[in-house]
Amino acid sequence: MRPPYLPPPYPPPPERAAELCRRFADEARSERPDLAALCLLIGAGADRSLDEAGIDAAQLELDRLAGELPYRPGGPAAWAEAVRRLLGARHDFHGTPGDYQRLESSLLHEVLRRRRGLPILLSVVWLEVARRAGAPVYGVALPGHFVVGFGPPEEQVLADPFDGGRVLTGSDAETLVVGATGAPLDASMLRPAAPLEIVHRILNNIRAWAAARPERSDVALWAVELALLVPAHPARLRYERGQLLVQRGEFASGAEELEYYADLIEVVDESSAQKVRQQAHTARAMLN
Repeated sequence: MRPPYLPPPYPPPPERAAELCRRFADEARSERPDLAALCLLIGAGADRSLDEAGIDAAQLELDRLAGELPYRPGGPAAWAEAVRRLLGARHDFHGTPGDYQRLESSLLHEVLRRRRGLPILLSVVWLEVARRAGAPVYGVALPGHFVVGFGPPEEQVLADPFDGGRVLTGSDAETLVVGATGAPLDASMLRPAAPLEIVHRILNNIRAWAAARPERSDVALWAVELALLVPAHPARLRYERGQLLVQRGEFASGAEELEYYADLIEVVDESSAQKVRQQAHTARAMLN
């Protein structure tokens, strides 16, 4: 049953959620993780209305959009301009400040429907459409603002899907980085982001959205549990999961997770491990 006090999207029932987690884990651990598939599984885990037909329809929409791109328009600059014209101008994909307040802005199927989203999800649309058409495209995880890159490092062209695909000059990229970090742009920031790096960042955004909304601890817990399925995840996610379980009244499982995290960090930080064990003890005491 849908919780009457929560706005949509509503999570799927437990059996469906478990199946989606299994599929997400399998895809994340595959030799070549499929970014679109992972993003759609994230979406299905948040929104029960996204069924198998909806997942297939989203993939077909990416295929359809790719089919509208010109055949081999030229070098990196020509690719960037072709994708901008298609997605930014013709189909009006872009972002607005209000998109940061919406969970839907982090769900690929909703971004395809609304033509609006966060920079990283709009970048996923750019990546998946351009990749299907044969473009030399990749994500670029600038601090605080995700963009896409076309071409090799010596010919790299950056585009900002949040701004409708506007091609960025070197000073534009520098301004974005300085605005986010206060530090200058470094060449290491321009390297291609791997699919699992992009997935981690998407899940981080969802966790940040939920952290500002305590009533949506369901979303926070689901995002943490998916992040734990991604290889090489931060150990601190275990602590976060334990806290969320306790917050949701699942004291025994929350305490168990906190104790697991304490065991992980004890060798490097004994005092912090003791504090976490005390939190676990407090959680268990709430069962009485």
